[in-house]
Amino acid sequence: MDFQTERKIAAILQILHESQQPLGATKIAGKLPLFGINWSQRTVRHYLAEMDRRGLTINLGRRGRQLTSQGEQELRRGLVIDKVGFVAAKVDALAYRMTFSLRRGEGDIILNLSTVASRDLPGAVELMLAAYEAGLSMGQNVVIRREGEMLGDFRVPEGRTAIGTVCSVMINGVFLAHGIATVSRFGGLLELQDGKPRRFTEIIHYEGTTLDPLEVFIKGRMTSVGEAARTGNGVIGASFREVPAAATEEVERIARRLDRLGLGGIILLGRPNQPLLGIPVLQGRTGLIVVGGLNPLGAVEEQGIETENMAMGTLFPFEHLHHYDSLRALGPP
Repeated sequence: MDFQTERKIAAILQILHESQQPLGATKIAGKLPLFGINWSQRTVRHYLAEMDRRGLTINLGRRGRQLTSQGEQELRRGLVIDKVGFVAAKVDALAYRMTFSLRRGEGDIILNLSTVASRDLPGAVELMLAAYEAGLSMGQNVVIRREGEMLGDFRVPEGRTAIGTVCSVMINGVFLAHGIATVSRFGGLLELQDGKPRRFTEIIHYEGTTLDPLEVFIKGRMTSVGEAARTGNGVIGASFREVPAAATEEVERIARRLDRLGLGGIILLGRPNQPLLGIPVLQGRTGLIVVGGLNPLGAVEEQGIETENMAMGTLFPFEHLHHYDSLRALGPP
């Protein structure tokens, strides 16, 4: 097959991978516009039949298609150059699809999806609570789903418990709804000293990566969220964004309103045209640093509890989230 066809097959593989459950042609066709592909259900079915023939998917009848191990392998190794910038594109697409209204305090926002083995949930909850209480999370809200239940369009696998945490990209969606264009530059490791941001120690630019930076740092156990929660000194996940300098005062007002709704997460807001923590910004821009939404799971992974994380995993109604205090009932007795 030619290069363009392989790109389109890669998009279907990515959709099936993120779903973690079988999908039919109708649902796949509905998700393909995020990849710049507008196909009819008939065209999708044609490609799915070809993918079945190649052993990349398996047809489960009315349930739809599911990735095979060969399909997962193809997704990991295929068209790497085409994946560069995918994270940046996904940030923009999900911000655009958000329906959250700051005035009403309702509508869909972006969640990270994480799972832990159900047997590990009490220990994971205890570690997550410490991160939330120290203000190292994106807001104060969370949602839990058990095996077999749905979290957005994600079905929780057998033996696992899913944890939905607010994604920092939510900020981009809120700003966009207020006419403020946001540029997401990089995700990184932010060093805290006495509870205050000191410097970035590692960064990965969104435009140049095939993976979400915070997922990489957490799986590499490069964070020390638990230590930062206990002592104020440590390394946490954070991201760097830029907004138009003319919107700086409006950004401050929106940040205060988000705080009141329990969605606060802006660690620092710079001055127009001035570097922030030594990071230069373009002329006419203001920098801001946003806390990583996956930090509570970073605290879990640091203690040897295995997690599976998908940043920007799904859209979910804000009004169905719960305050992190609700986790206490799931923690150790």
